[in-house]
Amino acid sequence: MASITLNGVQKSYGNGAAVIRNVDLDIGEHEFCVFLGPSGCGKSTLLRMIAGLEDLSGGELRISGELMNDVPPAERGVAMVFQSYALFPHMSVYDNIGFGLKLAKTPKDELDRRVREAARVLQLEELLERKPKQLSGGQRQRVAIGRAIVRRPGVFLFDEPLSNLDATLRGQTRIEIARLHKQFVDASVVYVTHDQVEAMTLADKIVLLRAGPDVQRLGSIAQVGSPLELYHRPNSRFVAGFIGSPQMNFLPAKVVAGDSDAVRVTLDHTGETISIEADGRALRAGQNVCVGVRPEHLLLAPQESNSIVRRVMLVERLGEQTYLHFEQAGGDPLLAKAPGNVATEAGAELTLGMLARHCHLFTDDGNAVAAPFNPQHLAQE
Repeated sequence: MASITLNGVQKSYGNGAAVIRNVDLDIGEHEFCVFLGPSGCGKSTLLRMIAGLEDLSGGELRISGELMNDVPPAERGVAMVFQSYALFPHMSVYDNIGFGLKLAKTPKDELDRRVREAARVLQLEELLERKPKQLSGGQRQRVAIGRAIVRRPGVFLFDEPLSNLDATLRGQTRIEIARLHKQFVDASVVYVTHDQVEAMTLADKIVLLRAGPDVQRLGSIAQVGSPLELYHRPNSRFVAGFIGSPQMNFLPAKVVAGDSDAVRVTLDHTGETISIEADGRALRAGQNVCVGVRPEHLLLAPQESNSIVRRVMLVERLGEQTYLHFEQAGGDPLLAKAPGNVATEAGAELTLGMLARHCHLFTDDGNAVAAPFNPQHLAQE
């Protein structure tokens, strides 16, 4: 096992364009850390810097406390699994898995033992004599993972390893990777993906990187935390909008009053008043803010006065759940997630409840107005 520490890490190319900005990060031993973010945010570049495939423009990178800035990739004790399988088509599964050990002049008995152990763990024992062209996409990816496992690295690096698989195989292989990490692989894992389902289901820690029109913040960390922390306590509108599928609803509003426990606001366009659990002492009456609420937190049978009235414009029935799209003046339609057997149709006018503790509040600069994250709060979610 190995820990990874990044202090003020930066990456710029010849034209001066910065793609990684002052990243400070600690990844613990045997921790599964996922780099998440939209295309162009720098997550693969950051992974390649850890691997030694990209030079640092500034800062320090340490693995198990040792400075790695100028250490060649082969001497860093890391193994990388790429998006492309990169298997040798003329070699058998056995030879592909053992290729790195053969180059390292590992004794034949030890090589055979490690390859067969990896094949057992990855359920490839019956496929060792096959060539890559005789394998499915999921099997090829498992061979690529096996080639990394046999090296027994301190750190595993995965660069979007499931992107080339169909939806079913992605789900199956995701489960396999989680099982391997928990039961068989005694190493830290850094995993890059743009798929938040992969991030939420695999990660001990998510590192969400910024992208978008604000080039001054491109490649910086938006938030670091457990999957549930980012989901329930996003520190900005960017995080709130990126984490969660379907996306969080956003409603423009103005502050009425606030204290240390709650903020009362009126929604633009409708004048409806709602309360949000947040520390509003720094807000002023009349200040423009934005209310966020997730589709699953819009209640069709409200039990409190924190409610709004909207007309249904579209009903999407997906079997176990139904998505209700509501008319929303001056913005995108409001989306609610309801049980699959909900009895309503387009044109119906419904009252929607919004629990104060499930609402989020953001200022004009996109920062969240909320109390510090409290793990005990998750027990109530």
